[in-house]
Amino acid sequence: MRNDLPLRGYVRAIVQHQLHLPGVVLAILLLCQPTTLHAQSSSAAPVPSPPPATPQPAPTSAPASAQAPAPASIPAGTDATSTTQPGNSAPPPVPTPQPQADTPAPPPAPVVDMSLVHSVITTALEFLGPRTLEPHSSRDFTLWGLGCLSALDPTLTFDSRGASIQLLAGPQPLLSRPAPPADSTEEWARLATDFLEAARAHSAAVRSAGRDDLLQAFFDELFNHLDPYSRYIGPSSASTDREARTGGEADAGITLAQSGRYVVVSAINANGPAWTSEIDTGDRIIAVNNQLTAGQSAATVTDWLRGPEDSALILRLLSPGRRRAHTVTLRRTKVPPETVFAFASGPIVVLKITAFSSDTAEEMSQYLDQATQDKNLRGLIIDLRGNRGGVLQQAVTAAALLLDHGVAAVTSGRDPQSNHIWAVQGGDMTNGLPIAVLVDGRTASAAEILAAALADHRRAVVIGSETLGKGLVQTVAQLPDEGELFVTWSRVIAPLHWPLQGLGVMPQICTSLGEADTNHALHMLATGKLANQAAITASRAARYPLTVPSILAIRKACPAALGNDRDVSVARELINHPAWYKTATTAIPDDVASVPQVSAAP
Repeated sequence: MRNDLPLRGYVRAIVQHQLHLPGVVLAILLLCQPTTLHAQSSSAAPVPSPPPATPQPAPTSAPASAQAPAPASIPAGTDATSTTQPGNSAPPPVPTPQPQADTPAPPPAPVVDMSLVHSVITTALEFLGPRTLEPHSSRDFTLWGLGCLSALDPTLTFDSRGASIQLLAGPQPLLSRPAPPADSTEEWARLATDFLEAARAHSAAVRSAGRDDLLQAFFDELFNHLDPYSRYIGPSSASTDREARTGGEADAGITLAQSGRYVVVSAINANGPAWTSEIDTGDRIIAVNNQLTAGQSAATVTDWLRGPEDSALILRLLSPGRRRAHTVTLRRTKVPPETVFAFASGPIVVLKITAFSSDTAEEMSQYLDQATQDKNLRGLIIDLRGNRGGVLQQAVTAAALLLDHGVAAVTSGRDPQSNHIWAVQGGDMTNGLPIAVLVDGRTASAAEILAAALADHRRAVVIGSETLGKGLVQTVAQLPDEGELFVTWSRVIAPLHWPLQGLGVMPQICTSLGEADTNHALHMLATGKLANQAAITASRAARYPLTVPSILAIRKACPAALGNDRDVSVARELINHPAWYKTATTAIPDDVASVPQVSAAP
């Protein structure tokens, strides 16, 4: 499906009580967990420390690596040319030992710019301090991070019980520094850098780690003490993640494929400049900027499409069934990957949303605009199965496309900038069309926010299994090494005031208990009752904080599972039976009058 109309201007998300975030901050939901390194606890007895050394500026390179041991000297043997004269009884000659090959020198240690390491740690400590869900000091963050040294080299330990912090190699002190004030970010960053440098000078294991590996180990140990979603992403992976959110190298937003001798357009990205142009799938690419494509591969021509952002791109194309080629001129742009895919199934349209990137709501709007032009359209299925989340604001804007007004979610944390009441108003693009939302055990974060918002406002029926239950929001900082820091800074509360974290979204119609139970649920709907009513009521009555047993007691009513084809058939039956649909939507309890006031205190 394609549509040339832009995002409707009358649909907008209004954020109440929202403060402007710093340029380096982006509120975002993500679920990846870091690979952890487990530091060994320091159990060495206190060792008298030498006088504290005067802190020195961090050098721009690592200390010289230890030299390889010199090859062992070759002992002198009996002269191999000696022979026994006839008639002599001299002993037989002793062979001379052969010279041994030189011991190969170890590879040189990676050069590490310790001044950059210091800058990254300083920036991270400044960013973490006011934003973590629970308060921690720069001392806590630093000592947690320095646990990476014990993980890299188990002979290295710390003693932080006195007025000084000591780095020990077995019982031998390597470095001692007076403990700075707990919240002195700069001093703790300097202490961390000094200790990392001292460990590199002493330990071959630490010295073998490059800058990226050293910082990754430091932050992995630090975040082992926080929630499972806060993490550090190194420069290479961070660049890939940014491209996934905002688009990579500028191009035309089309996908090419080989068709015999020709290169043809196989797909057009709804976010790209080609979407509104006279380019269609199946068109043969004849030339790119007057460069003929004859004899070239699809990969080569794809490279030709890339270039500087906003640069001109002239394509010569031949459409199937036509004798004359036509020319299209575009401006290259960075094109985020498509996240919304539309399928028509009779009078029902299915929108598969795979993630929430920076353009997801725009894509969704385009498909909705086209779908609603069909006067025979009876309903909409939004498939969020396997959707791991993404940009929170996009989930709120997507909800705004389907809600006339109301609160989509509430976020709350220690930092005032993390506290928002995400309210929407404008207009439902479908004019009240029945909506079924498919979820499963992999549906997470931003996808859960959208499902919860539509269900709580009785705007959709959720079908499937319990979702993952990720109701924590991460904010992102870009670091001086071009890596990124994802820090959990707020909790998500659904419109009916229940917490998403741990609990997840309870579907009105559960399909994870097997076909017999699903058929029973549909039979109950036909009689005007909801089989899952007790679990729906319990989940909406839940309030933060929840104990693990109470969460498990609610979730067991519809265990998390992978989605299956049965989900789609149930959604179709629901849309085709308006009475069933009404029973499922009205099973959601009424909203209360006041907006929830959420405390971030643990």
